[in-house]
Amino acid sequence: MNAAIAELLADLNDRRVLRRVGRTRRQLFEELDYPALRPLPVERYVFAEWKIRRAGLDYHVDIEKHYYSVPYRFAREQVEARITANTIENFHKSERIAAHRRSRGNGKYTTTPEHMPPSHRRFADWTIERISRGASAIGPDVALLCERILADRPHPEQGYRACLGIIRLVKAFERERVNAACGRALEIGARTVDRCAPSSTITSTGRRRHQAQHHLNPSTTPTSAVPAITTEETSYACTSHP
Repeated sequence: MNAAIAELLADLNDRRVLRRVGRTRRQLFEELDYPALRPLPVERYVFAEWKIRRAGLDYHVDIEKHYYSVPYRFAREQVEARITANTIENFHKSERIAAHRRSRGNGKYTTTPEHMPPSHRRFADWTIERISRGASAIGPDVALLCERILADRPHPEQGYRACLGIIRLVKAFERERVNAACGRALEIGARTVDRCAPSSTITSTGRRRHQAQHHLNPSTTPTSAVPAITTEETSYACTSHP
């Protein structure tokens, strides 16, 4: 059918004169339309879908279960997301504030380092492997707690701060004490300060274990000589918020 129609197009466009204007369709095209034509754009037209979104407290925008960063000052702000097959752009009051290559993978994050607040950016050179090595060097319970903190956090930088807080406790306390406190946190399922049992329960664990060891081996350092891990310090170690 299309072939038969094509044969009639020449007669319709080139030979039939329209009564009202006294010209053929071809003549009208060449006089009116053709002079107004412009070259095709260098880049092909890209279909884009627009959606209204709100950046989360972690300065990431949810686009089809994948999270893309915007500058942290736009956290909790409403943005307009321009979504194409290959790119994600976010606009705030008609100004583009972020652009990313589109990624696939539910629950994953795409983050531009410049979008991070200073409190997150200073951890950017840390990796999960580096944190794991540092935690394992202290003790198995420290390593396991850090592993679970990282697994529980939706965004890696949040977990990095909590893990580094735990690792740095060895600057003030014995490795055995820190490992014992982490073991207690694991026993009660603590990850963040709001889910911990009373902090004194966790922080006193290391001292109780040290007392038990001293009872079995009096030659060890007296309990009074071992500093207690304070509530504030362990709370910082447990928390994952900036």
